[in-house]
Amino acid sequence: MEREGRPVGAASEELVTIGEFARLSRLSAKALRRYDELGLLRPALVDPVNGYRYYDPAQVEGARLVAWLRRIGMPLNRIGRVVALDAGAAAVEIRAYWARVEAETAARRDLAMYLVDHLSAEGRTMSRMPDNAENTGSSESSGSSESSGRSGSAGAVALAIRCAALTDIGVVRTANQDAAFAGPRLLAVADGFGEGGAEASAAAIEALKPSTWGRDGALSAADLLNALEDTADSAARAVQEAVAPCADPDGSGTTLTAMLWTGSRLGLVHIGDSRAYLLRGGELFRITHDHSLVQSMLDDGSLSPEEAASHPGPALLLKALVGEARPAAVAVACRADVRLREVLAGDRYLLCSDGLSAVVEAADLRAAVVAADDPQEAVRRLARLAREAGGPDNVACVVADVGVEE
Repeated sequence: MEREGRPVGAASEELVTIGEFARLSRLSAKALRRYDELGLLRPALVDPVNGYRYYDPAQVEGARLVAWLRRIGMPLNRIGRVVALDAGAAAVEIRAYWARVEAETAARRDLAMYLVDHLSAEGRTMSRMPDNAENTGSSESSGSSESSGRSGSAGAVALAIRCAALTDIGVVRTANQDAAFAGPRLLAVADGFGEGGAEASAAAIEALKPSTWGRDGALSAADLLNALEDTADSAARAVQEAVAPCADPDGSGTTLTAMLWTGSRLGLVHIGDSRAYLLRGGELFRITHDHSLVQSMLDDGSLSPEEAASHPGPALLLKALVGEARPAAVAVACRADVRLREVLAGDRYLLCSDGLSAVVEAADLRAAVVAADDPQEAVRRLARLAREAGGPDNVACVVADVGVEE
């Protein structure tokens, strides 16, 4: 235990002992010694003779901020960055941290609710229509595909999926970092960013392709969720490897929104602010939740939808697949959302990057998706809408129709 004495030095009258500073700051002497060792909160003076620590009363406000940040669970390394900022920048950093906490809590809540449903009535899928839903140039690449299977409904009707994918560079950008894929088992869009954005988006989608996904519904719902988690982790590793050669790999990454057809269910993998929509019964529902700062401010009521549309930082992501190698606990917290979806004949799904959703009004988006006769026409209509709206960003979109197999 550190005993208190009097400091040696000309400014001794202005300093207080560690015990007095602990009372002023509401931090224990043990915590103060720990924060000194970490370089987080240095004493104003360490007596060279006896090693006693002394603090300037002007340090109290900073020390109290450290105590408050610890109470909300902020890691010490992040606290060190926050306390070094001016008040305005610190407020932005704290909001971003808490938005991420809420996003991670929401993802855990969704999984908990699935487990409740699954264990209460084993054999039923988690999703009920529409689960987690919100009513709402030249082609670089395109494709279409068809796959069939059986629905999870009581009638076991054989279903087929017809789909098409397209990316467009837009009007403003000189390079395309978006990627899209529509295949027999996989629908996916990814929006890359940073120096290695194009490599990141391509790698994320490529990592999903080898999966077999329990053909003809052979896997249980629980096994499918585990498989989705494993595949999301594979995509994260693939992105890290893809951007490793970049000068700043931590600044490169991608969003990912993908749906995997099992033959009886669709499994959803989602991270970032690309989106998935469901058209059912003439209504278009958003079935993903953006992992962005603006979305978190909408959720907590600090922004209105009108204010969000003109917010200066709409693309600030709270979760994405990035090149940064993270500690295990952080990596788990930043995993993609995964869930299973009920599939009905007549459903039409849209997956898109924010190059489409951020510039095209929801009503126009719905009108284009409803009016198109087939997925190929739909993706062309959507890319054209984005260009007509100014085309400020790359666009990636996938449209898939679920129908009774002929």
